[in-house]
Amino acid sequence: MSTLVLLLPPRARLRAQGADAPADLQATTEYSYLLTPDGVAVIDQGRATANRLPRAETVIAVPAESDLSWHQVALPKTGRARMRAALAGMLEEVLLEDPEQLHFALETDAAGGDRSWVVVTSRPWLADHLAALETAHVFVDRVAPMAWPESPPVGHFYEIEAAEDGLNPRLGLRWSHPQGVAPMGLDGTLVRKLFPEAAVHAARWTATPGAADAAERWLGTKVAVLTPTLRSLGALDSPWNLRQFDLAPRARGVRAFRQAYRTYMRRAWRPVRLGLLGLATVHLIGLNFWALHQRKGIESRKAAAEQVLRSTHPQVRAVLDARVQMERETDLLRIAAGRPGEDDLESLLGAAATAWPVDMGPLESLRFEPGRLTLSAGGWRNDQVDAFRSALRSEGWQLEVSENRMTVSRVRREGAAAGGGKS
Repeated sequence: MSTLVLLLPPRARLRAQGADAPADLQATTEYSYLLTPDGVAVIDQGRATANRLPRAETVIAVPAESDLSWHQVALPKTGRARMRAALAGMLEEVLLEDPEQLHFALETDAAGGDRSWVVVTSRPWLADHLAALETAHVFVDRVAPMAWPESPPVGHFYEIEAAEDGLNPRLGLRWSHPQGVAPMGLDGTLVRKLFPEAAVHAARWTATPGAADAAERWLGTKVAVLTPTLRSLGALDSPWNLRQFDLAPRARGVRAFRQAYRTYMRRAWRPVRLGLLGLATVHLIGLNFWALHQRKGIESRKAAAEQVLRSTHPQVRAVLDARVQMERETDLLRIAAGRPGEDDLESLLGAAATAWPVDMGPLESLRFEPGRLTLSAGGWRNDQVDAFRSALRSEGWQLEVSENRMTVSRVRREGAAAGGGKS
C-alpha cells in the first residue's frame, strides 16, 4: 500500500498572530515529500506544490519539530468534548501563545484520570495546510511527529549554521527520551556532560549528512546518517496522530469507505488480513470437498435408480431420466392390467364416495380433469365440509373449497409437486 509522507514547512514566526493564511497557499507552498510502497523503500521523493504531489493510498503529514511542544499532565476526568478546553486551562501558564490559537493532541487511548503527554502546535498554521492539501484533493490521514517521548532514547544531530571552514558546523541536538522531547544547542561543554558513556551507548543516534562528522567527533561514536526526508519515514511507526478534536478528519460516503480500507491495509492489520485470507481459503477448500461429496452422493443415487429401472423393466435400453421412465413404464403395465391410476376418474369417484357424509343427498354436478374431481357444494354446511375433508385426508386425499365448489385431488409429495418432481 503506497504511502505519501509530507514534510510541512516550518511556521513563519514573524507572521502576525491570528492573521489570515495567504490565499495562494496551495499554489505557492512547496512540500518536501517521499513516496514509499512498504514503509522501507523509497520510490519517489522531491518537492512540489499541493496540486502536483503524487497520489498515494495513505497520506501522512509531518510537522517541523520546532513547531511542536511537549507537556506531560494528569488529564482531568471529563468527556472528550470538553477535554480541549480543559487542557487549554491547565497549560495556559506555560504556553507562550493564546490557547485559543493553539491545537492540542493526546496520546492514543488516553482518558480522563491518566497521566499523558500533550503535544501543542499552532492551530491556524496546521489548519491552513490541511485545508490547502484537501483543496488539492490530497487528504491527510494522519499528522505524525518525527520524534516523540520514547524508550530507548533517540538523539538526532542537525546543522544550525553551516561552518565557515566546512569542518565544524554549529550543531543542534533533538533529544527524545521517556521524559520528553527537547532541542539542545551544543555550544560549550555543559551539554556534553549530560551524556556519559553509559547514556551514549543506551541511545540511538542519527545525524543529517552535513552534521554527521562533527556529531561523531562530539559524541565519540558512530551515528547513522539520515536526511530529514528519509528520517520522516519514522513517522509511519509513530503512535501519534495530531488530527484530533476539531481537526479530526470528517469522512463520509466514498471517502469514509476509502479511509476504512486504508486503515485495514496498514501494516498493523497484516496479521488480521492473513488470518482472514487463511480462513477464506479453508472455507473454500471445505466447500469444494462438500460439493464433491454431494456430487458423488447424487451420482450414486442416480446409478441406483438406473439399476432399479433396468432390473424392473429390462426392455428399456437408453436411460435418460430413470424416475420419469420408471413411472411411464409402470403406468403402461397398470393400463395393460386394466387397473385405474390415482389420477383416473374411477379412483377419484371411489375416494369421494367413501368419504361422502351420510346425511348428504345425491351429487348435483361434477367435472373431471386428470387428477382433479370438482363437485358442486351448494347446500353444504361447514360441519359437513369439515367432515368430508377429514375423511378424505385420512385416505391421502385433499379437498379445496371455493365459490360453492369442492375439488378432490391426491396429496402430492413435495418432490413430486415441484415441476412434476421428476429429475
